[in-house]
Amino acid sequence: MNTQTAIVPRQLRVGLIGAGIGRSLTPAMHMREGEHCGLSYRYDLIDLDARGLSVSDLPALIDEAEALGFAGLNITHPCKQAAVALVDELSPDAQTLGSINTITFHGKSRIGHNTDWWGFAESFRRGLAGVALGHVVQLGAGGAGVAVAHATAEMGARSIEIFDLDPKRAQALVEQLQPAHDACRFSIGHALVAALDAADGLVHATPTGMDAHPGLPLDGRLLTERLWVAEIVYFPIETELVKRAKQAGCRVLDGGGMAVFQAVKAFELFTGMRPDANRMMQHFNSLRS
Repeated sequence: MNTQTAIVPRQLRVGLIGAGIGRSLTPAMHMREGEHCGLSYRYDLIDLDARGLSVSDLPALIDEAEALGFAGLNITHPCKQAAVALVDELSPDAQTLGSINTITFHGKSRIGHNTDWWGFAESFRRGLAGVALGHVVQLGAGGAGVAVAHATAEMGARSIEIFDLDPKRAQALVEQLQPAHDACRFSIGHALVAALDAADGLVHATPTGMDAHPGLPLDGRLLTERLWVAEIVYFPIETELVKRAKQAGCRVLDGGGMAVFQAVKAFELFTGMRPDANRMMQHFNSLRS
């Protein structure tokens, strides 16, 4: 009698720690791609708000995930910087950025990574291929701002002018990233109109435009067709900035690509397998529709 041995999918469990993450599309993207790759892939949401927890509980949550055999964790607001002190090793980019959004467990060793910057860069390369990167204006110097400024410099920008409502935060970004990028000059912006007149493109890295923070981060009349515009907000995918930039004739990158490609790189780190990025993008788009 012929018998067949059933193929048991490799089991993998990961999770996301953050606050107010109930709408995150990351779990669905990871689990669908895991299924395509023949994995039994479980992705848990560990929502601080839903559990009545805070950043102070992060050490215990990471300990718990490690003890339960997780392959790793994604980390999001407000835990990205606090998590740095809770790993044994940082990737070079995570060390430069001073924040992590991914932890992988290898035996008894925890390694911290930052895939946000790579996600932005990969999305930019695909969506704004060939644009000039001589002088870039960036709005926002928070955690996401540091990641995308690093990415823009890595892609070859010669100068990046940083604007933020808090000048000290802009100064901190410049001081943090300048030593890592000899070929790019970082500066604090003071006159936005003049900066945009001299710029090739605009990167937006503030919460303005999100469902909870609607509106434009600048006077829409400053958007002209000679500028490219890159957005990082993806709830909604067509922010007011994206809409107005398209109307002005700009080449535009919405925030969806960064969301997808940070997940692409995290999936690779968790599994050791290279996912199908186009398939993950298609799934992401279907989840939004």
